[in-house]
Amino acid sequence: MKPTHNQAVFLMILVTAMWSIAGVVTRHLEQARSFEITFWRSLFTMGSLLVILPFFQGREVFAKIRRGGPSLWVSGVCWSVMFTAFMVALTLTSVANVLVTLSLGPFFTALLARVFIGHRIPARTWGAIAVAGAGIGYMYGTQMSGGQFGGILVALCVPVAAAINWTVSQRAHARGENIDLLPALLIGAVISVLATLPLALPLQATPHDLGWLAVLGLVQLAIPCALAVICARVLQAPEISLLALLEVIFGILLAWVGAGEAPGAPVLVGGALVIGALATNEWIGWRHRV
Repeated sequence: MKPTHNQAVFLMILVTAMWSIAGVVTRHLEQARSFEITFWRSLFTMGSLLVILPFFQGREVFAKIRRGGPSLWVSGVCWSVMFTAFMVALTLTSVANVLVTLSLGPFFTALLARVFIGHRIPARTWGAIAVAGAGIGYMYGTQMSGGQFGGILVALCVPVAAAINWTVSQRAHARGENIDLLPALLIGAVISVLATLPLALPLQATPHDLGWLAVLGLVQLAIPCALAVICARVLQAPEISLLALLEVIFGILLAWVGAGEAPGAPVLVGGALVIGALATNEWIGWRHRV
């Protein structure tokens, strides 16, 4: 499956909407906390992928894992870091703090893609990143608060791992390597399950919690991450990261409406800058292609 550029853009918007439900869902859990949340979400993700991937690729998906080269395993480790750090960070600080920190992704991705792939980044994309960065910086400065710095540091692992992940994927395809990184999602989920289980004990999740964590595993992680990897075959790494900033806006709004974590005026102003930058970048790119 290889979508057109416009289809990939719409898919990435859908992906960010699905990613954004994590914050509001964690605020409605009863007993599960910290590493236990990560363990159950990764476990449900692993189970979902064991159904999704063979359905689309057959048993060949397991052969791809056995034959996988360094790029596949580096991507798997990156996914595991992203899976784990994101959920742990949500238990240590506010949804807004985590999502604002995640939005640093375009800066890391643009730098890595330029250095290791040699991507020529269009001026419009650099301009959009600059405007979005200004909005994110404004939001970030107002969301920092005492006692929550540890959560922000954990959240910082996510954009760093994401930048490495997307750059590895793009570099592999640019070199003509026939590598399917969808199986890396399954590798990442397995690593996350094994790494967090000892830290999650004793397990205390209620049936109510397990229901919501199953939703996170399938709807918030397995499906959108699989779609995001497909989009990475079409969109450049900085463009993907820029679109992924929509998760910040969607996530903060959902936490506001669904969990009472109301954002202040700076978050709303910064979010408007981000959305404006995304819309302008995609509109100019569309005009150049038609």
